[in-house]
Amino acid sequence: MSFSLRYYQNHTPQLADNVYIDTTAVVIGKVNIGTDSSLWPLVVARGDVNHIHIGQRSNIQDGSILHVSRVSTTNPNGYPLIIGNDVTVGHKAMLHGCKIEDRVLIGMGTIILDGAIIEHDVIIGAGSLVPPKKQLCSGFLYIGSPVKQIRPLTAVELMSLTQSAINYVHLKDEYLNG
Repeated sequence: MSFSLRYYQNHTPQLADNVYIDTTAVVIGKVNIGTDSSLWPLVVARGDVNHIHIGQRSNIQDGSILHVSRVSTTNPNGYPLIIGNDVTVGHKAMLHGCKIEDRVLIGMGTIILDGAIIEHDVIIGAGSLVPPKKQLCSGFLYIGSPVKQIRPLTAVELMSLTQSAINYVHLKDEYLNG
């Protein structure tokens, strides 16, 4: 398997066991990827001016962009990108300097901006925009641009969050095993 892990300013991406990174993905600098996670075709994870952490069993789907915001005098810590465990990031999502807790599904084409916090057990519908510093509360479906809380998640939807992550772990294993 050949993919692009790029060294940047004394930092090399760190991968835990059983991580799958597609050959067309690019992972740069201060990026840490947890066990059983996967980055699919054309994903870019740029941990150059701050760090990216991806938890266990999370999947970043095709064409997604992961980036961060630099440290500055007005924002002494900048905005790293933190992605928890069992997170599913749909195709062509853009996550920029935000925090995603555990068991979250981010719909295709969604944009989440600096300082936003997505609590655990959330579904964000496709094409949504989460503005800077917006916090999405646990247990709800959010949709729109800008995103709005729509309704509580059902028991089936809550279970589907973990199942989605498990499905991608199995798919990742198929790719790793040829």
